[in-house]
Amino acid sequence: MTQLVFIHGPGASGSPDSWVNQLSHFPDALAPTLPGNLVGKHCADVPRYMEWVRGWLWAHGKTQDLVLVGYTLGSAIALQYALDYPDEVKGLVLTAVEPGPRAKPRPVPGHLERCQEAAAGNQEAMKEWVAFQRHNLMMVEPGLRERLIEKHLQVGPRSQYESLVALYAFDVRDRLHSLKTRLLLIRGEDDPTFPPEGEQEIQEKVAGSRLVRLKQAGHFPATERPDEVNRLIEEFLASL
Repeated sequence: MTQLVFIHGPGASGSPDSWVNQLSHFPDALAPTLPGNLVGKHCADVPRYMEWVRGWLWAHGKTQDLVLVGYTLGSAIALQYALDYPDEVKGLVLTAVEPGPRAKPRPVPGHLERCQEAAAGNQEAMKEWVAFQRHNLMMVEPGLRERLIEKHLQVGPRSQYESLVALYAFDVRDRLHSLKTRLLLIRGEDDPTFPPEGEQEIQEKVAGSRLVRLKQAGHFPATERPDEVNRLIEEFLASL
């Protein structure tokens, strides 16, 4: 039986709360809390995060027919999983994903430094850090947005910093052509943080992959357009 697994990233609360609209719609789905997000220690890189997730799933008896859904770091973990253990992964649904470091500067320079300063107790940096999270969540329904901001404050900027360091070093560009797992890419057309080149490169290199661009969606389509994303996931599951 297919097992749906939602893997969060450092944004949209830095926790499985970002998938609240998916977890209520797919009640049998699983969503681990990545290490270092309130509990445990962060992993040094994406392959180690992936092995942690795989161990978590195996401990839950989920070893085959996995459909992994992720955003940012969660997307990187899912992609790494499918590349390293193709026999265990039946499908991938990825948003806000990049297969390797960028050639162009990031549109929000200095964010890692802001995370560090906020974690060290700099109140001005903390205000800027919270404002940045709120900006990235501007398309999310207000009630959910405030819930995710509250969770961000619990998880904290240090956690986001560690996650982003691992994410920014992720690079599987030379392996994309070997990916055989069914793949759906979902991009928010108004994403203010990730440029479209990442998803485009993956689509071009992975045979049979599909890229869907959602209007009125930004960095977190699953929280911004939950009904549409849930529909796309349902259609994808039915096609497997």
